[in-house]
Amino acid sequence: MSGAPTFTIEINQNEFIAMGGHEVHAVAHIRASGDTGGMPANARGAEVIMVDTSGSMDFPPTKLKAAKQATKAAIDTLRDGTLFAVVSGTGMATVVYPYDEKLVAADDRTRKEAKREVDKLRARGGTAMGQWLRMARQLLKPHSDLIRHAILLTDGKNESETAQDLQDALDACEGVFVCDCRGIGLDWHVDEVRKISTTLLGDIGLVKQPADLAEDFTKMMENAMGKSVADVALRVRTISNARVKYIKQTYPVIDDLSARRTEVGTGSGDYPTGSWGGESKHYHVCLEVEPDEAFPRGRRRLCQISVVLPDGASGIELAKGGVFAEWTDDEELSTRINHEVAKVTGREELANAVQEGLRARKEGDEYTATASLVKALELANEAGDEHTARLIGRVVEVESDGTIRLRNNNEAEMELDVESHKTARVGPPSGM
Repeated sequence: MSGAPTFTIEINQNEFIAMGGHEVHAVAHIRASGDTGGMPANARGAEVIMVDTSGSMDFPPTKLKAAKQATKAAIDTLRDGTLFAVVSGTGMATVVYPYDEKLVAADDRTRKEAKREVDKLRARGGTAMGQWLRMARQLLKPHSDLIRHAILLTDGKNESETAQDLQDALDACEGVFVCDCRGIGLDWHVDEVRKISTTLLGDIGLVKQPADLAEDFTKMMENAMGKSVADVALRVRTISNARVKYIKQTYPVIDDLSARRTEVGTGSGDYPTGSWGGESKHYHVCLEVEPDEAFPRGRRRLCQISVVLPDGASGIELAKGGVFAEWTDDEELSTRINHEVAKVTGREELANAVQEGLRARKEGDEYTATASLVKALELANEAGDEHTARLIGRVVEVESDGTIRLRNNNEAEMELDVESHKTARVGPPSGM
């Protein structure tokens, strides 16, 4: 682990529960810190850049031109020794560099060769993102000792394969590599691309202007180059008649990890958190518990939350913390609101309201859409989330007389959809 970050974990909760209560909420703040600039040998990366070259990328031609410039910028950002490949994505996947469908180490020569091949890309054919992902898996899977990452760029919907084809590809890729996704223009489906980024523990973004793509790709690759440890898991071991009801990442994005549990022993499960550099991530853990009838007022340890590098039932433990509960009939104690728990539940409620409103809008239910988005606007204002409030304000118009109506602004709706799960813009909860 030389050169890898040092992990710390801080648990925020109200330990006191009303007599007969059955639910406990805790927020785990996890921080990886330390100098990650001098990467250890085992922190070398493996990168695949998937570029949409379907026919629609030529309408307008500035999209494909920007995609080429962005891909070349990402190649220039690769650290020496990083293994990489570039894939052209249409109704099939074609490795345009290197020439033998195997990753090659980045150096001055290979970067120059790769950029020359990128310049030759032409727009034609359809879109089958599942095929692109399978090719990335083929390239990255042999390198399990490296930090594996991919970038996927698209401008349209996945029209050249079925939804099941894409799901099967994601099932095959899950756990093999992390994938950050970008959509350019307004013709792609956010839900479709978010499924990829969420399953593969990556980020999703909307690039509205082709001219902004190169800077965005550079930042994505810089972030990938800053990772120094891969496949970190959050291990939750429950005791004392407790079980996990759900677990969600709440910072820097909101993502429900509940269904992604891997059992590692009696009462223990691992939840994937992806690759880490110097950064913070926060998790909301909800436990269902049964009071101890023999000792109803005692303080009990309900679970241990650990940061681990999975290795069977043991794993390499990097940090740990505990969640506790004490039943009480003192209402003042049991009704105390933990500030951090309140903040993350508020952010989750805001994201849910936005998604409910946008979903209703797509289904033609204007009444529900308006009510949900107005609720989301109120929650954003209460939380001081100016960024989200501004995005909602581009979708919902409130007249001076109180009249509320939905605007016809497809770009604003897409941006709100993409950004609604992100919490990094409003900063982490205090204390980390």
